[in-house]
Amino acid sequence: MTSFASRSTTPSTPSARPEPAESERRGRVLVVDDEAPITELLSTALRYMGYEVTTARTGAGALESASRTPPDLVVLDVMLPDIDGFEVCRRLRADGDFVPVIFLTARDAEDDRVTGFIRGGDDYVTKPFSLEELTLRIAALLRRTRATTSGGGATESQRLKYRDLEMDEDRHQVWRAGEEVRLSPTEFRLLRYLLLNAERVLSKQQILDHVWQYDFNGDDNVVETYISYLRRKLDSGHDKLIRTVRGFGYTLRAEAA
Repeated sequence: MTSFASRSTTPSTPSARPEPAESERRGRVLVVDDEAPITELLSTALRYMGYEVTTARTGAGALESASRTPPDLVVLDVMLPDIDGFEVCRRLRADGDFVPVIFLTARDAEDDRVTGFIRGGDDYVTKPFSLEELTLRIAALLRRTRATTSGGGATESQRLKYRDLEMDEDRHQVWRAGEEVRLSPTEFRLLRYLLLNAERVLSKQQILDHVWQYDFNGDDNVVETYISYLRRKLDSGHDKLIRTVRGFGYTLRAEAA
């Protein structure tokens, strides 16, 4: 038996619950895993919480499902029987699909986490996992994605600028020196927070609180990983803008003339 929820006690699901109205639905989640006990438990828990859930057992099935019925978030196992989850995420991003992705895997090596983020993932949860923690991460990721993409009724595109770096919040586009840079949803939110606080030093905890918005203590190593990845995309071939202030945190600041 797979001990995928050994870190927390999972409450039993009531036998009946009123079906939520369409306006009350919290979003559509695609769960991709070849282990039936995981997909069944997670699907049941998410449906009980008001999410619409679709499932897939293979990478090809995940891509087909995402194309047929676009999800608001994907929980994606790395070890799939055909193409792995990293490649599934890469293909989604290559097709211009920026749906948030949470990788689910038994592999906890740092290289695997970095690979997941490089391929466009937004979060990374290892097995055995806590069902409560995973559902909190799903809710937090959907919440911050909606906060970023909501237009707020504005009729004109909202843009943030710093030196040769420019962000269009409404269109989810970023340019460095006039060249477009493609970012995942979490990378976009991290850069937005840096832009809103340009030349101000931000601690890891501040970044976790404002970008990840977890309802529990987050791992600040994820901040280092995303800062590193943003640097690869934004600073490569250009003057460095994202800087580490040792002992304090990070800042978006051009080198003094």
